[in-house]
Amino acid sequence: MKILCVSDQIDPLIYNQNASKNFPDIDLILCAGDLPMDYIDFIVTVFNKPTYFVFGNHNLTEFKFYHGSSGTQATSTTSAQNIAAMTVNSYQKMEYRNHHHGAVYAGFKNLVLRNFTVKNKKNKDTPLLITGISGSIRYNDGLCQYTDSEMMLHLLCLVPGLILNRLRYGRYLDIFLTHATPYNVHDHKDPCHVGFKAFNWFIKKFKPAYMVHGHIHLYDLREERVSVYEGTTVVNAYAHHILTLENNRNGE
Repeated sequence: MKILCVSDQIDPLIYNQNASKNFPDIDLILCAGDLPMDYIDFIVTVFNKPTYFVFGNHNLTEFKFYHGSSGTQATSTTSAQNIAAMTVNSYQKMEYRNHHHGAVYAGFKNLVLRNFTVKNKKNKDTPLLITGISGSIRYNDGLCQYTDSEMMLHLLCLVPGLILNRLRYGRYLDIFLTHATPYNVHDHKDPCHVGFKAFNWFIKKFKPAYMVHGHIHLYDLREERVSVYEGTTVVNAYAHHILTLENNRNGE
């Protein structure tokens, strides 16, 4: 399974009419944040493949259409107390509006992609499992920014769905799609680009095969784009990166 991962930059190799010829055999597209929705729409149109996205901390003009201003929505203004007060069911059943885009919003959701299959430890075909998280660490109280404690509470609200995945499919998830990074993994030490310690906990606990993130611009070719943390392959999607997903997961 070939997955086109994009984030943070309008890439001229992608943003042209020949993109689908330049990147043949793409099955799925993951957008890891800080991209204009018009660019995501272009990608959907040109490739005509299932596309999933999360928001970053920029290009948030349409963030309100997916989260609204309610105190029960997962916005950066949601207090830790409000998040903790949500019932798991109400959080899982939030309806995020598609807003007429061809891509599907994956933020703060567990997604079961039945059109893509991964073999479990019993060699049975099971759906591809993706968990998506929007936003970055809070650094100036802007939209779609969270403290580490707030992010942990968002992740905890997704745990029941992950446990259900484990019971049904033999694993919690396959791909963790985010904008920000884990702490000390691909991150930088400035206030904007430090990673979430909550993500380190999530990876250790739920063991996704892959984590796809954005947020960290790769200006220096010596910087790592792909690394392994606690058994999870962590991929920086800056501009674009092709991820080939193994069809077989042994489970835990």
